[in-house]
Amino acid sequence: MSPSVVLWLGVAVLLFWAVGAYNRLVRLRSQGLAAFAVLEGLLSQFLPIASSGLPDLDGLAACVDQFRVALKMCRSQPLNGATIGALTMAYETMCLSWLRQRQLAQQRGSTELPEALPLRWEQLVAQTEMARADFNKVVARYNAAVNQFPAVLLARLFGFRTAQSL
Repeated sequence: MSPSVVLWLGVAVLLFWAVGAYNRLVRLRSQGLAAFAVLEGLLSQFLPIASSGLPDLDGLAACVDQFRVALKMCRSQPLNGATIGALTMAYETMCLSWLRQRQLAQQRGSTELPEALPLRWEQLVAQTEMARADFNKVVARYNAAVNQFPAVLLARLFGFRTAQSL
């Protein structure tokens, strides 16, 4: 075999590998976006429950506003580490504030909280945790692919960045 044939075979193998690796990265990123879309649908259902006209005993309204802003930021960049970090913090703060709100209402003997709201909240938390686990698994696979040698070279070349789990 002549050296030029070997060279062209090597170039062809390298090209086919690069196309396959790039397609894998794109596919994993789109799976991450799809998993976030499911998660975002569940997270947005917290907003009407948390802002359902309850007396603001412990700053729940501010937590809901912070969560709303963080969720809006994540819609445009769902795999960005900073936006996911802000969403995680806002979600956990809102959940803690909701629990504190319920405790204060129970201590005061208040019946202003309809029966269905706490039940719906708990159902949403359970569904969200399952979707969150799925999102984190997809992000872990994506991050493994982005950091795997030699695909890391293509990832850097085409701007694929590691994502943060929620």
